[in-house]
Amino acid sequence: MTPDHVQQWVNDHPLSPIHVDCAVTVMLKIIDGKCKMRPTEKVVMALLYDCVKHLPGQILQADLHPMIATARAKEDDEALKNLIYEKRLMAETAISRPVMKGFKAMIREQGLLERREDAETEA
Repeated sequence: MTPDHVQQWVNDHPLSPIHVDCAVTVMLKIIDGKCKMRPTEKVVMALLYDCVKHLPGQILQADLHPMIATARAKEDDEALKNLIYEKRLMAETAISRPVMKGFKAMIREQGLLERREDAETEA
């Protein structure tokens, strides 16, 4: 999956503000090392984040984006790792499980990610 494919998917399936928040939360989980998605799915989710990070969310603040950009570039910054951890926990607390599960189901049903069995865990 290329950045152009993901951008086309976003164009065809515009995300609601709460789903933008879900994409941001998954990006925080990827950076924090807590995302349980397959490696290829993490790449797609990072591309999705890149396509929607400029869009408004419903709950999360836009000030997360510069921190995410820095964290993606600097993997050895312990203080930044701790901040990402805190922001991930905050995001996971702010977004209900049913909303996050619905987001993941939607992106699978709409073809961004492969469908998986419910028994498999992810993000």
